[in-house]
Amino acid sequence: MSSEQKVVERAARIPSAGILLDGDLAVPAEEARGVVLFAHGSGSSRHSPRNRRVAGALQGIGWATLLLDLLTPEEEQIDLRTRELRFDISRLAVRLTAAADWLAEQRDTAELPLAVFGASTGAAAALITAADRPERVRLVISRGGRPDLAGDALRRVLAPTLLIVGERDPQVRKLNEGAAAVMRAPVTIEVVPTATHLFEEPGALETVIDLAAGALDQQLD
Repeated sequence: MSSEQKVVERAARIPSAGILLDGDLAVPAEEARGVVLFAHGSGSSRHSPRNRRVAGALQGIGWATLLLDLLTPEEEQIDLRTRELRFDISRLAVRLTAAADWLAEQRDTAELPLAVFGASTGAAAALITAADRPERVRLVISRGGRPDLAGDALRRVLAPTLLIVGERDPQVRKLNEGAAAVMRAPVTIEVVPTATHLFEEPGALETVIDLAAGALDQQLD
């Protein structure tokens, strides 16, 4: 598909356990190939510049995307002070799973195969959602993620999983290797040369986009 593909964007309000989560849904005007649900990382939001850059690139090659806030505005203010809610993985996972269920009910995404893309602590939420919705989630992608925080859910994940880590992020790389060792699903670890945790180095995020696009082509097409 052309990178000039028109994308239809709309605001989303996603219900979860008595609250509403704000999201941005983008669907290619032509037939979408699938939908990628993003789970942002520690202290971030749906406005994460790195996730938005990845999402924009994927939209350009035919994938729908949903970026959402996993915390309410009030919770974000609390988290800015305490830094606690960003590590409340069970809370984040429940809300991410609600978003997966919401996508299954929308006219423009209900029939699309689903991948979940998690960054940092969002990767743990993505894996729990995959474990809880094995019939729905076809692929998990993690960028600089903390899959170890998914705990016992790791063994229940059935979806193929791509773990992308930076070469210069040794602690997170070790945590990813440990998580992969206990998973039963097919797992691939890709190390991005010279990249640190936030993939801010020249070319690093482009490599992430290429790896993600390749995995989507293989698992969802």
